[in-house]
Amino acid sequence: MAELILGGARSGKSGEAERRAQAAEAAGCKVIYIATAEARDAEMARRIARHRATRPNWETQEAPIALAASLAAAARPQTCLLVDCLTLWLSNLFFAGATAQQAETGAALACPLLARETAALLDTLPHLPGRVLLVSNEVGCGIIPGNPVSRAFADAQGRLNQQVAAISEQVTLMAAGLPLRLK
Repeated sequence: MAELILGGARSGKSGEAERRAQAAEAAGCKVIYIATAEARDAEMARRIARHRATRPNWETQEAPIALAASLAAAARPQTCLLVDCLTLWLSNLFFAGATAQQAETGAALACPLLARETAALLDTLPHLPGRVLLVSNEVGCGIIPGNPVSRAFADAQGRLNQQVAAISEQVTLMAAGLPLRLK
């Protein structure tokens, strides 16, 4: 069963996903945390370290690019996979192998790696045994970004969220720490 938990920055989506994973663990499931972040600078390294320090003692796997393959390898009955987060994963795909010009114009979104990995995720999710909790940012509730790269990324994130929501059994929107069940 796939479940999408989305919301804005600091809306409580990761905490909600962790609470749901803890409940699955209490019900007898093994929890595996699938981390997608890459520490590309010191500030991001500090964020990752804070996340690790507050996370329960679950097995952690890194999947900055090949998320579908990681999920397929880890998924089992009586297992809960917590993916945090699709937004960072999409960002990794967006910039992986992109030239500076592609990144500056948003043309990197047309890269074969992004299309291949996104298709693999959407093809894999419905067939995974166990439970999958996917955290993602809702980036479309604010103003339209002022530059082409940000606009292209927001468009891609919105499309990805729609596609994952369509194949998820449950979708929850987090607002001010409160879960709002959408599906």
